[in-house]
Amino acid sequence: MTTRSHVLIVEGRFYSDIADELAKGATAVLDQEGVSYERLPVPGAFEVPAGVRFALRAMELGSGPARYAGFIALGCVIRGETDHYEHICREASRALMDLSVTYTVALGFGILTCDTHEQARARAAVDQANKGATAARTCLRMMDLKKTLRLVVQ
Repeated sequence: MTTRSHVLIVEGRFYSDIADELAKGATAVLDQEGVSYERLPVPGAFEVPAGVRFALRAMELGSGPARYAGFIALGCVIRGETDHYEHICREASRALMDLSVTYTVALGFGILTCDTHEQARARAAVDQANKGATAARTCLRMMDLKKTLRLVVQ
């Protein structure tokens, strides 16, 4: 294992049962790899990008409690009867990609976009296809890539 720094998990908590399962998967991967982390709850998936940006801004100002080498975005959006779902999914995804590219952020994307709560549970459950674990592995790979490309100050 390579030495890794601290990771921030930003959790959209609108569907707290789903968020809890996603976080269990993500933290299990980080624990297994010996990576330290903090969890930052935000109201929902739409607020996850702002949570990441707030942490980045605190790092820029030197006012935050930690420096993060990577970020894991967790949350869930479930389709309803209106087009609200489309807007939230599109805007949260776009904002996270913009942050990743603009600020050279190692980011694991773990925001579920599902038609039903049952689909979300299946994708979040630690004994099934836990996308929180997938997002954590992605974040760690991107952190390693930054080191390989020497984008990280040692």
